[in-house]
Amino acid sequence: MSKKQKNREKAVVLVSGGLDSATVLAMAREQGHDCYAMSFDYGQRHRCELDAARRVASHAGVVEHKLIRMNLDSIGGSALTDTAIEVPEAGGEGIPVTYVPARNTVFLSFALGWAEVLGARAIFIGVNAVDYSGYPDCRPEYIAAFETMANLATKAAVEGQTIQIRTPLIHLGKDAIIREGLRLGVDYASTVSCYQPDDEGRACGQCDACRLRADGFDQAGIDDPTRYQ
Repeated sequence: MSKKQKNREKAVVLVSGGLDSATVLAMAREQGHDCYAMSFDYGQRHRCELDAARRVASHAGVVEHKLIRMNLDSIGGSALTDTAIEVPEAGGEGIPVTYVPARNTVFLSFALGWAEVLGARAIFIGVNAVDYSGYPDCRPEYIAAFETMANLATKAAVEGQTIQIRTPLIHLGKDAIIREGLRLGVDYASTVSCYQPDDEGRACGQCDACRLRADGFDQAGIDDPTRYQ
């Protein structure tokens, strides 16, 4: 291993299997990080995204891909974890029922712990303040607050190794995200964004996530590789 390779910084990248996280992983790699992917089996109804996350991580050549299992479905409160709540076919007023209570806080907390163990100084997450469906834990002020907390709560930060929460998609529209991903060689056909795909990972074409994704490809002037039901 060369000296240059030894000096590469480590980064934990949250990988859901969707379009945004696949793009973020590619961006982290381009920035010269050794990437450690983290995904979550949290009781989501669209579990085929975990297969997509494995494909994305493998294609990107991550150092390690860790799958964390938890039961957010035992709490409920979201159409993504409670099958009794229907996934809406169009966005409405207020925060949609597809919001999963405290999900990004839980995910970032696990990523923070792993980053501290690895000696990584960056955590990448694909949150977006443009096409974010109104989720409160996708806003820049939330990310800034979590980063402040992270650097108060960890032994690494107290000893001088601060951790950054990187959000390279935070101000990008979906079309810009797609163009950037294609530049970096992301295979969007292998990703799953739909809130209610079938067992084969084919998208419904009706939910808010499908609408945002389809609009992004349309605005980018690129053929949509999504497999639909």
